[in-house]
Amino acid sequence: MRDLDMSALMGIARLAGQTVLEIYRAGFTVTEKDDRTPLTTADTRSGEIILAGLARTFPGVPVVCEETANAPYAERRKYKRCFVVDPLDGTKEFISRNGEFCVCIGLVEDGEPLFGVIHAPVADTLYAGGPGIPAVRQAAGGPAEAIRAVPPQPGRPLVILGSKSHPSPDMAEYLSRFPDYRLISRGSALKFCALAEGACHLYPRLGPTWEWDTAAGHAIVLGAGGVMTALDGSPFRYNKPELLNGPFLARSFSDCAACPELLLSRS
Repeated sequence: MRDLDMSALMGIARLAGQTVLEIYRAGFTVTEKDDRTPLTTADTRSGEIILAGLARTFPGVPVVCEETANAPYAERRKYKRCFVVDPLDGTKEFISRNGEFCVCIGLVEDGEPLFGVIHAPVADTLYAGGPGIPAVRQAAGGPAEAIRAVPPQPGRPLVILGSKSHPSPDMAEYLSRFPDYRLISRGSALKFCALAEGACHLYPRLGPTWEWDTAAGHAIVLGAGGVMTALDGSPFRYNKPELLNGPFLARSFSDCAACPELLLSRS
């Protein structure tokens, strides 16, 4: 990690987030991409800032980005490291003006998350971390403070995160295995931040996501002492032949004995 300027990466994310916030407050236009998902001027401008910043600060490191055409797997498979970027995660939250959107920049190496930065523009709060790099939260440019995922306590309800804009029809069935839980919702990759700072214990995602939706948050969860796997407990990988993700479980505890209802093998 000595060749990675983490401060510079955090600065790029904050600059993009500040631009997103300016557009959020001033007004924006919404168009539709080929896949019929919304695209705003904030997505586009944030992407331009991030790509320029990464090219300037980390020349030669390729980028996989939601808002650009990505290289075919025949080329991507040669990447040892690459950035995985979502210039505006939670575009639906941005459009609905509920404030729960963010900028995500993840760095992966050999298919595994190495470092991640998430900036929440409305709160002007930045989260960062990765495996072996303790997760931190930095509010409004102040000092960075360490954050840590908190395992569930015996006799207390499990706090589970649900998606605000992407409900899954399978979620009710999955939740039925837990005798006592409290469900909270967050928008965008801020769910990973909530897990990393101890606000919840489990984030199951049963519907599809893309690699840029998860890479930064996955790294931060690992930096906070949490775990993220596929539903069967296998590693959750990046720079795959298909950039679409399968279901996953992000959790604040590594030992499933702490939550016997988890039953990964049955998911």
